Amino acid sequence: MKGGRSKAEVVKSSRKSDDKVAGKRKPATERASKPAKKGKPEKDPNKPKRPASAFFVFMEEFRKTFKEKHPNNKSVAAVGKAGGDKWKSLSEAEKAPYVAKAGKRKTEYEKNLAAYNKKQKEEPKEEEEEEESDRSKSEVNDEEDDDESGEEDDDE
Repeated sequence: MKGGRSKAEVVKSSRKSDDKVAGKRKPATERASKPAKKGKPEKDPNKPKRPASAFFVFMEEFRKTFKEKHPNNKSVAAVGKAGGDKWKSLSEAEKAPYVAKAGKRKTEYEKNLAAYNKKQKEEPKEEEEEEESDRSKSEVNDEEDDDESGEEDDDE
């Protein structure tokens, strides 16, 4: 390379003295000083699942028929695409049974959700009382332990 600069020289000349060097990490003390991000609250496994829409009710049946017609097809995307195209081509009258099933599932879900919410409102009160009683039991046990050790010292 006559008269040309090497890549290292080009990089050095393009950097300013106050620029940060790539690849350097901040010391642990600086990283730890930031507050931790709060994630999503944990989901309750007892909460009822949302009902399937009319399209997904249709897809449950469509997957079975598609699999029978195309047993060698392993692509989930192909099934979804074919199901979507078929759903779009259905008339309102052909969609009606699926809409009815979805509506029935929705009313059942709302009933289950109302029962779940009612149960949730009752449970926190009971849990709070249990926590308080557990604390008082531990405090009482600590006091008893202290009294017993003190009595032993007096007897000796």
